[in-house]
Amino acid sequence: MRDTTSPKTRVIKVWDPVVRSFHWLLVLAFAGAWGLGEWGPNQMTWHFYFGYVIAGLVGVRLIWGFVGTRNARFTSFLFGPGKVVAYLRHLPSRDPSHWIGHNPMGGWSVFLMLALLIAQIATGMMSDPKDYINVGPLAQYVPSDISDLSVKLHHILSTLLLIVVGMHIAAILFYRRWKGENLVTPMITGKKVIEED
Repeated sequence: MRDTTSPKTRVIKVWDPVVRSFHWLLVLAFAGAWGLGEWGPNQMTWHFYFGYVIAGLVGVRLIWGFVGTRNARFTSFLFGPGKVVAYLRHLPSRDPSHWIGHNPMGGWSVFLMLALLIAQIATGMMSDPKDYINVGPLAQYVPSDISDLSVKLHHILSTLLLIVVGMHIAAILFYRRWKGENLVTPMITGKKVIEED
């Protein structure tokens, strides 16, 4: 006899190759830039190279957020306060959320991360630590007090980004352990298994 109580599932495409490539290349580039910024050699050439890669990736993602596939577009995960509050009420439940793309909290975390990355790129390009070696390519075009401030902000932003990345990883673990949702595999394969009513 067929079990009619078990939910039906189907596999859907959720993340396109551009989003998936952006995500994993950003992981590598950010890890490289951050690691070299913290423990790298005094001459930060490779730190700058990783920064340029991040700038290029962010540029592509910004464009793709307007012209990309449905789940990649910013409009698909730009949620108002009501949706966010409703989602937060459901968050403690052990029931999976079954959200196809970014959920309301995940959507806002994407915007936060992109904003921090843009600020990090800008401050890195305007930084001048006065060591005559590691001068950002735009430092000569801004007043010296701005380039000095950029050095300080660049360090602060790297810490904020690290916190956001830590929260992102913690959220993935929370969804896996508490809600039984695997958020990593769809970002690798592009496909997600969802339950149908």
